[in-house]
Amino acid sequence: MDYKFFKKQNVELKTPKEIEKMRIAGRVVGEILQKLSGIIKPGITTKDIDVFSEKYIRSLKMTPAFLGVRGISYPFPASACVSINDEVVHGIPNASRVLKSGDIVSVDIGVIYEGYYGDAAMTYAVGSVSASAEKLLEVTELSLQKGIEQSLSGKRLGDISYAVQKTAEDGGFSVVRDFVGHGIGRSLHEDPQIPNFGKAGTGIKLLPGMVLAIEPMINTGSCEVCMTNDNWTVVTKDGGLSAHFEHTVAITENGYEILTKV
Repeated sequence: MDYKFFKKQNVELKTPKEIEKMRIAGRVVGEILQKLSGIIKPGITTKDIDVFSEKYIRSLKMTPAFLGVRGISYPFPASACVSINDEVVHGIPNASRVLKSGDIVSVDIGVIYEGYYGDAAMTYAVGSVSASAEKLLEVTELSLQKGIEQSLSGKRLGDISYAVQKTAEDGGFSVVRDFVGHGIGRSLHEDPQIPNFGKAGTGIKLLPGMVLAIEPMINTGSCEVCMTNDNWTVVTKDGGLSAHFEHTVAITENGYEILTKV
């Protein structure tokens, strides 16, 4: 494995007041993802998902976190990342991309409230999907939960990574290694980086006040991915399906709190 993820990192601990602002931002993210469960169906476009998400965020006088984020060649042009089937992350919404029964679609949403971020993602089945796609969604969501369960004061960062990897691989799937979870707070991406693979008992010690965006990206085939010509969308190299689940999690004195769960 690549131990660069586990070297000393500049982790900023959040105060209770800061976590409360992140809780408010996270709740909005969770509400959007929950409401999308009733909206995502065959016939809608990926742009419809983006428009709904941005309207909801702005109706609450908050700010979309992803709109305008810097990329390789141009800023991200939407408020939601919407990725279909073999698209792993960072899919750009498009009015011509129509969802059909059998697709799986990952939606990643970020919100800023008074300068603090919330970030979460969910992958949805569109209509009736294959048994393998259904299992992929179940195992990826379970791998997120198992990672979250390791988010305890005194544990190590590698405990989260190992739990995600073991759950995914025990389910017969592979873990994306080129993209990772991250700390979050006054910036969308902060230290520490949180790979979805690793060795238990390694890495920095987890402390109360850390806030982590844990986000397994799991593939049906190879773990290898590549960037498309739009310089944003990441796809599986072998064309296999990919699922993505994410929560923003605060480590507390008494356990953990999922800030993006409704």
